Amino acid sequence: MNSKLIAPSILAADFANLQRDIEMVNKSEADWFHIDIMDGVFVPNISYGMPVLKAITKHAKKTIDVHLMIIDPDRYIKTFAELGSNILTVHYEACTHLHRTLQAIKAEGMKAGVALNPHTNINVLEDTINDIDLVLIMSVNPGFGGQSFIENTYNKIKQLKTLIDKKGASTIIEIDGGVTNKNIKQLVDTGADVFVAGSHVFKSNNQTETIKELKTIANS
Repeated sequence: MNSKLIAPSILAADFANLQRDIEMVNKSEADWFHIDIMDGVFVPNISYGMPVLKAITKHAKKTIDVHLMIIDPDRYIKTFAELGSNILTVHYEACTHLHRTLQAIKAEGMKAGVALNPHTNINVLEDTINDIDLVLIMSVNPGFGGQSFIENTYNKIKQLKTLIDKKGASTIIEIDGGVTNKNIKQLVDTGADVFVAGSHVFKSNNQTETIKELKTIANS
């Protein structure tokens, strides 16, 4: 994968003006919509559910990248496919039978992603990496936006890159949490491909320009 991708996190958007923010992402240089689904059990926060996702996918004109922070994600794989998700990412920590979950996601025609919490070691993916389209490394503790970046993330990216190369996998690496114009270049240089940006984009004065800046730095 040559071009580095920017995926604004809709969790940080203005929910009173959701359509406006989705149109902004559509018109911007962003590549994906990153959508966090939280159940209040797996993480200590509840985000939004199926009706809001349905509203987002109705207007979004780019890849829908759904990140499930929920227990027992298998129950909803079919539903998320029907709602228009292109990529479905489940947490390693929430899947008892990861391989089966990955197969189920692919059977519904989506790309399969696996997310790792900050404390989860890369080597847990040793046996499944060839079945994984995308690994999402959480660079903050999952559940809330606007947290500061965990520095150990750089080591994890390097370890993951080594595993991908060793196994000859085509897995791409996504980083979620605390991504800004200050650290994106180092993340690219370490081996990451896709960057989820929430607060940094939506709390900025010119969101389109902020996305453009991230895209430019990442691909320079």
